[in-house]
Amino acid sequence: MKTIFSVTILLAVVAMLAISIPVSAADTDSRIESSAKQSYVFKTYLQGDDIKIKSVDGVVTLTGKVLEESHKALAQETVANLPGVKSVDNLLEIKGETPAKNSDAWLTTKVKMTLLFHSSVSAGATEVDVHDGIVTLNGNTSSPAQRELTSEYARDVDGVKGVVNEMIVKSNSKKTRTEGRKIDDASITALVKMTLLYHRSTSAINTKVETNRGVVKLIGKAKNTGEISLATKYASDVKGVKSVTNRMTIE
Repeated sequence: MKTIFSVTILLAVVAMLAISIPVSAADTDSRIESSAKQSYVFKTYLQGDDIKIKSVDGVVTLTGKVLEESHKALAQETVANLPGVKSVDNLLEIKGETPAKNSDAWLTTKVKMTLLFHSSVSAGATEVDVHDGIVTLNGNTSSPAQRELTSEYARDVDGVKGVVNEMIVKSNSKKTRTEGRKIDDASITALVKMTLLYHRSTSAINTKVETNRGVVKLIGKAKNTGEISLATKYASDVKGVKSVTNRMTIE
């Protein structure tokens, strides 16, 4: 009788475990899908795109259409850094034709996106025009320092041949505000990765980016101390970043 009772208890425990494991996995998948949709990147930069997110046991599949190639990469980077995600299958398609690499249209998009990611410049007040690889900047800026920084960021975008800055300094220029808007760690990691990739001076470095409550840690290899310093500078000025710890080493 005692043996039968013990077996019954054992079978009951096994049955409960069998039920709880799928439920737990389903909860994780649901949380991943919800976190992606509610992330800063998806709600700010990808809100005009038609992206469907499906997670099965932590393997996420992205389907739908996005406006440009950079959005496809940004979506993947954001989702890949969410807790519980094991891998991302990016099946997103680009609406319309994709500009040829290093074409003026392609560079225009890269410069605009780069300025959008940085907090010390006002991308919303900056007009970007590219002709034969030369970038012309127009619009208003709040200070000479911000004007110069906008030139610096645009000039260091991979493929840009030169920059003509015709922006006008106005002390009352309004800067796009993100203060008070929570930026999640997955979005920060994605923005830092894309920023380092877009900048010519840091595009080739092998860098791993980790973010914990807005504190970014950079790990990897660089060719010299200059690359390490620039990686810290660019990452520090990404929206949502509170501080940067750079543990990169020289190869």
